Amino acid sequence: MRAFVLGAAVVGAAGAAVTSDPKITYTKDGNVNEYKPMKKTFNVKSAQPQHTMKTEDLPGAFDWRNVDGRSYVTKNLNQHIPQYCGSCWAHGAISALGDRIKIARKAQGVDINLSVQHVLNCGGEVGGSCYGGSQFGAYEWIDQNGGVAYDTANPYMACSSDSQEGFCGKVDWECKPLNVARTCPTFGKPCVGLDPYPHATIAEHGEVTGADAMKKEIFQRGSIACGVNADPIRNYKNGVFDEPNADRGVNHVISVTGWGEDKKGQYWIARNSWGTYWGDMAYFMVRMGDNQIGIESECAWAVPGDFTEHNVPCGEGGDGCIAKEENSSQATQASNQEIWI
Repeated sequence: MRAFVLGAAVVGAAGAAVTSDPKITYTKDGNVNEYKPMKKTFNVKSAQPQHTMKTEDLPGAFDWRNVDGRSYVTKNLNQHIPQYCGSCWAHGAISALGDRIKIARKAQGVDINLSVQHVLNCGGEVGGSCYGGSQFGAYEWIDQNGGVAYDTANPYMACSSDSQEGFCGKVDWECKPLNVARTCPTFGKPCVGLDPYPHATIAEHGEVTGADAMKKEIFQRGSIACGVNADPIRNYKNGVFDEPNADRGVNHVISVTGWGEDKKGQYWIARNSWGTYWGDMAYFMVRMGDNQIGIESECAWAVPGDFTEHNVPCGEGGDGCIAKEENSSQATQASNQEIWI
C-alpha cells in the first residue's frame, strides 16, 4: 500500500501524494485506502474450531512457517509491481488459501500458487479491484466462480479493468478465457485462452474475530486473511509492534500465519504483500490481545475444496485445451495488446 499519482497531484496533510481520482479513498494519514467493506456473504458448513477446541489445548506459540522443521506457507508476494495496484485484499486471501492447500497436501510436492490476477480480472463486483476490495469478497467470488486458476497460466500484472496506472489502460482486462488462463504459442501467433486449466476451489468460507478464536482457526486449519491499519507499520523493520493507541481503522489486508510469545506476552506473526524488501522478509509481528491496528476485528478463512494435482495434458501452444469461447477475433485482439513484460 503506497501513495501514488494518476495525474495532477496535491499533497495531503501527512505529506503523501494524493489525487482527485474519485475511485481512490485515503486514510487519515493521506495514504491510499485499499480496503473496501464489500458485502459479506459466508458459506459455513462445518463446526468451526472456535466452537470445538479448548483454549487450554492451544500452544504458547505456533507458526505455520515452521512446524516440526517444515514450512507450510507459500511464496511471498508483492502487490506493487509491475505498477501500483491496491490489491492487498486479494493477496491476503490468496496467500492464506494457498497455505491451506499446502497444509492439506502435507507440504508434499511443488507448491500450488494461485492467481491473484484471475481474481482481479473476474471478481471485481464481488471482491474488488486495484482501487481496493475485501478478503471476504475474494473468497465469496472464488466460491461462486467454482475456483481460481493457478498463477502459471495467469501471472500477476497488477492491473484491473478500471485502473489506468502504468500499462493497465492499454490492455484489455475483461473477464474472458484469455484473462482466466492462457498461453502464447510462439512469436507471431496469438495467445489463446485455456479450458480446462489447473485450478483450486473453496469448500466453505467464513469470518473469525478475537484472539482466542483466531488462534484456534489458525492452529486447526491454517492461515487467515485479516484487515489492519497499515499506516503505523509502513516503516516497520523488525521486532514486535506494540502501540495500543495506534489507529485500528482497517485500510489494508494481510495474512496471519501464526503467533509467538515473549516476556510481554503473545504476538501475531503476519505476512504482508509488499515484497521481501519490506519488514522482516515480508513478515511483521504485532502484540496480541488488544486488537492493535485492527488485526483481530476483520478476519476471513476459507477451507480448500478440490485442487488440481494431475492436469489434463495440453500441447505447448494450448492444443487440446483451447477454450471453446475463444475465436480468431479475440486472439487477434490479444496479439495486438501483448505488451505484458
